[in-house]
Amino acid sequence: MNAPLTSGHLLPHTHPRDVPAALIDALRQRFGAQLSTAQVVREQHGRDESAFSVAPPEAVVFAECTQDVSDAVKLAAQFKVPVIPFGVGSSLEGHLLAVQGGISLDVSRMNQVLAIAACDLTVTVQPGVTRTQLNAAVKSTGLFFPIDPGADASIGGMAATRASGTNAVRYGTMRENVLALEVVTAQGEVIRTGTRAKKSSAGYDLTRLMVGSEGTLGIMTEITVKLYPLPEAVMAAIVSFDSLADAVNTTIQIIQMGVPIARCELLDATTVRIVNGYSKLKLREGAMLLMEFHGSPAGVQEQVDTVQAITDEHHGHAFEWAQTPEERTRLWTARHNAYFAGVQSVPGCRAITTDACVPISRLADALLDSVTEAQQSGIPYFMVGHVGDGNFHMGYLIDPDNPEQRDAAEALNHQLVARALALGGTCTGEHGVGLHKMGFLVEETGAGAVAMMRAIKNALDPDNILNPGKIFAL
Repeated sequence: MNAPLTSGHLLPHTHPRDVPAALIDALRQRFGAQLSTAQVVREQHGRDESAFSVAPPEAVVFAECTQDVSDAVKLAAQFKVPVIPFGVGSSLEGHLLAVQGGISLDVSRMNQVLAIAACDLTVTVQPGVTRTQLNAAVKSTGLFFPIDPGADASIGGMAATRASGTNAVRYGTMRENVLALEVVTAQGEVIRTGTRAKKSSAGYDLTRLMVGSEGTLGIMTEITVKLYPLPEAVMAAIVSFDSLADAVNTTIQIIQMGVPIARCELLDATTVRIVNGYSKLKLREGAMLLMEFHGSPAGVQEQVDTVQAITDEHHGHAFEWAQTPEERTRLWTARHNAYFAGVQSVPGCRAITTDACVPISRLADALLDSVTEAQQSGIPYFMVGHVGDGNFHMGYLIDPDNPEQRDAAEALNHQLVARALALGGTCTGEHGVGLHKMGFLVEETGAGAVAMMRAIKNALDPDNILNPGKIFAL
């Protein structure tokens, strides 16, 4: 077993539970070739994009339907063995790591688009459907699903972590866009929450409870989400600034003036340089905003004129417009690849990431000091932000075998989060708590709120088998 994880002020200990041979035998009898105990498969399901390293799960079950999920959970529950849901493995905070051992339940084969209700602007999918797969399936209806966290994440994983991304400033997050769920409980029971209706006052809002619960309260097997009409006109633009402060203040004024911008992304000069090298681009290496506007042709032009006037006030220059789908794809692909560009800019590194979010009026206070601290530390980093909703990411690129560098990066991360909390923000705008933010959750919400969360967990999962050791320690 690997040494316990260490993360600055955070110490999420590993407490592996025995996985009896009888359970493996029962799983093999039920699932046959859908069960794997091969080392390479286990290792694939025992690591995500975080900097943590723990032992892999003892086995992997590849579920193909709701009944598979239910049966796997029932068998695990008999032996009180942990079950960790697995989608595409793109999480950043250690969500899918088997810190208490157990089995990984891979739902990637549950990838069917079950029902498109174009007239109602909804679609129901299995959890393994990815966002690009979903948009390809609904494209012919003239609709689209706007939540775009960058990685081609699964809808189940996005719902479990309450993801958002580049379009959240206009279309909201998964919290606002999930209408109904089918969920397998810790006892293997299949329940449904919510309906396709836009609103309801019937009982506790179990859908909202499950969205963002990171697989600790139930395993989602069907998700119904909202769709939106494809905009009549779309225009994207990039604009450079001589200072990061000018770029941030431009963003604040755009939002405060009520411009219905669809995307507003920020990269600092360091990150633009990294992205240029990775994506073979020639963007001006200064602070940069990438923006996108949706609406009617007249509405888009009005937004563009307003934003251009604001950027002029803040010394923006080198405006570049992208009107064709190909031009827009080039820009947004480069933005989405910023994480991978950062990681590949330092061979052998791992990224310690954060995703603080603050009220838009306090964005400059939170972001500028955090970037200055990163620059002064000497640790390689990248910075990107969904700054239209006050959310930004720092990625500290460390040698995973260098404890001093890890501690320095975690200290920077802690300073950043403490600053965000002091400004009325949150420790995680979209990644979720997982392992990495457990200590921060107490600082943000208070011991009483965490105790209430723990009580809910104990009530719904008394044997603590669903993704244990995440969000908080029991």
